[in-house]
Amino acid sequence: MAAHGSDPLSPCHESQPSERDKVAFLSSQAPYPEITGEVEVHETHMAWVFLVDDRAYKLKKPLAYGHGDGRSLTMREFLCREEVRLNRRLAPDVYLGVVPLGLDLAGNLVLRGSERVVDWLVVMRRLPEPLLLDVALKKESVLPADIDRVADRLIDFYRGLEPEPISPDAYLDHFAREHASNREVLEDERLSLPRERVKAVLSRLDHLIEEVPDLLGDRARQGRIVEGHGDLRPEHVCLSRPPVIIDCLEFSHVLRQVDPFDELSFLGMECDRLGAGWIGRQLLERCTRALHDSPDPRLLAFYTAYRACLRARLTLLHLLEPDPCKPEKWQARAWEYLALAERACVGPELKPLRQ
Repeated sequence: MAAHGSDPLSPCHESQPSERDKVAFLSSQAPYPEITGEVEVHETHMAWVFLVDDRAYKLKKPLAYGHGDGRSLTMREFLCREEVRLNRRLAPDVYLGVVPLGLDLAGNLVLRGSERVVDWLVVMRRLPEPLLLDVALKKESVLPADIDRVADRLIDFYRGLEPEPISPDAYLDHFAREHASNREVLEDERLSLPRERVKAVLSRLDHLIEEVPDLLGDRARQGRIVEGHGDLRPEHVCLSRPPVIIDCLEFSHVLRQVDPFDELSFLGMECDRLGAGWIGRQLLERCTRALHDSPDPRLLAFYTAYRACLRARLTLLHLLEPDPCKPEKWQARAWEYLALAERACVGPELKPLRQ
């Protein structure tokens, strides 16, 4: 694990503890005097999460990534505060605040030590795991009424957002760039995806972007683009009453500039991957009526296929790491996303206009 680099804006940059030191400290019981059980530790690509009784503490990794840079202490504090601010829109009672990780006079790490701050953590109320949508789907315990409540929560959210000032050209360019990045990975010869199947899916998306640009551009022109969630997946949806939705993309305003029906198509596609294709249909039907918006079926098919290709790309990137963990898992997952992209392209909606 890499040590945290120096930060000229930090008050104690000459004696910064490493990331390993911080994780070891937060994994122990020492920071939590009222703890009644063990600390449960989870690592994600961008953060460490420490589950302590009914609380979750999230420590961001000092990483530079495509749409943000968390290497400086100042930026990590900003991202923590943005995470709380933005996620309170859909989970107001879950995101409790931001706390400092500091050093005491003896140089020992202490949670909520504000004298010599060396990092920041987001504090959340821990959600009941059985109510997370991905877990509930695996247990086949999700009811249509649950999805109606999620849809209604999202409808209220989208209704309360102002249109984003993004031009049709800028909106279209975003998809063109991401589509090119998808192609670069999906066609990588080091990977074992079937080349003809990949080419067929990407070609259909090419034709829609290149030959029917107004299909996407009109969404921006009509003021349909809002600052949404950006990463609406089943594992981020809790079927509590009322439902709450967590983990938006706090690090990128660009990726939060979305069409609500792009997000809804994404959530529906991920539920389909988990064997519940009915959820996407129900979400779209309810939201179409309530939002008084009826997107072109070709647009919904594009959003679904594009998101499936994007998820396939992010999945395959694990296989391109020097020493990938569980390669068979990522390979199987990529095939699932390819199949979902193909299914979205099967109907007449995304057929090329020219043969």
